[in-house]
Amino acid sequence: MSPSNAISSRLTQVHPAGSFSFRCPVIPTVKSIYATAALARYNLTVPRTVAATRYVTPLREGGSLPAIVEADDCGLYVLKFRGAGQGPLALVAELVAGEIGRALGLMVPEIVLMEVDPVLGRNEPDHEIRELILASAGLNLALDYLPGSVMFDPAARIPVDPVIASKAVWFDAFVTNVDRTARNPNLLWWHKTLYFIDHGASLYFHHDWKDLDRKAERPFAAIRNHVLLSQATRIDEVAEGLKSLLTRDVLADILAGVPDGWLCDPEEKRQGYLSYFMRRLNAAPKFFQDA
Repeated sequence: MSPSNAISSRLTQVHPAGSFSFRCPVIPTVKSIYATAALARYNLTVPRTVAATRYVTPLREGGSLPAIVEADDCGLYVLKFRGAGQGPLALVAELVAGEIGRALGLMVPEIVLMEVDPVLGRNEPDHEIRELILASAGLNLALDYLPGSVMFDPAARIPVDPVIASKAVWFDAFVTNVDRTARNPNLLWWHKTLYFIDHGASLYFHHDWKDLDRKAERPFAAIRNHVLLSQATRIDEVAEGLKSLLTRDVLADILAGVPDGWLCDPEEKRQGYLSYFMRRLNAAPKFFQDA
């Protein structure tokens, strides 16, 4: 059984038909409104805050042990824990890079801030998961769960629109995302549309702020391993348009959505990120020198 089918099977067990009606109000919720207006849902600029109400199942594909949880808006989300080994900077990268991708016109599941109460794990038999929930009490990050989505498989040789592929390659070079390879594409097919997920490994400069200007201007050698590079035949055509979308105001608005508690010296760090991004935009022609 594939991971996607296994998750669907588990969700069927824990969410039998009609079970939601006993917990969720009949009136339209924020989640149900978004569910009927996909374009609105995937073009939000300020992340909503929801509260986790039930731990459904762990996702053991990644080292950070994310989980599918239910929230107080009756929706299902993939929760990324602040207390995982990668720490809060992985959540910063997930939020900032994800919203930059959205600003560039790529499809990214809705990103929300999620409050986690430590009692969420009181009935969890797995000691590791209980400890992770306790260590993550407070504000975390989650992505909208896409039921029935299928991981992109390069071996299937399904063609991707060259414009989308070119945007994706430019975007990943801009945010220095090393985690979009054939081995680990971090792409999902959902309703015949390609969605971009898992950006926690990007923006790795923020683990060491020395020589920031030099790092911002570096080519991105890892782009040669990008899973969509062979289909990205229109990078030169899309580059200027993508660059024009990332104005200082757009980037500042995205950075304003990062919770202060995830940053040391929040305002100083936001200015540092913004300076890095503006300098990197100016260095865009260098992105692919080592591809």
